[in-house]
Amino acid sequence: MRGRLIFPFLAELHRLDTTAMAGPGPGPHASGYDADFREPVLVDADDDGLAEAFRREFPPVRVPCQVEPDAFESLRMAPSGNSPRTSFELVFHFRDLERLGLVDAATGDALIRPSDRLRALYDVTGALVQAVRTPPGLYVTEARPTGFGLHRRRPRRNLLLVTFNDRPQARGLT
Repeated sequence: MRGRLIFPFLAELHRLDTTAMAGPGPGPHASGYDADFREPVLVDADDDGLAEAFRREFPPVRVPCQVEPDAFESLRMAPSGNSPRTSFELVFHFRDLERLGLVDAATGDALIRPSDRLRALYDVTGALVQAVRTPPGLYVTEARPTGFGLHRRRPRRNLLLVTFNDRPQARGLT
């Protein structure tokens, strides 16, 4: 028995495409993605003396999730500039991630990873509940499995706890 989400919402995620990122210019970070720091590299693309992060994203995907009441309250206050907490967590079910192709078949790891961006939350009918202002945006900083369900004979990954924090958005193309 793998359980289920209790009060589901739909999270619209924009996953960072690390394989297709192609930064302008030659150099050690011409790929546009720094594998050591696991984030987009900074590139001065417009010759203004200031480096901008370069990011490419996969098309958005809506994933069922569970939002804790405290986290939702913080998200609701953010558009007005009143953000007492810039970090919150969403819980995803591996069954939904598997159905949407967001689990690596070879390793079983979730494909929601650090630097992915949360764009909005929707109710289960698809109506917008809350959009996330970008910039600053909310980005995945941690994604970790939290359980293996209640089935003793054949345990399977159950829930994925994802932490989002605000930080500057990279300039990008989708």
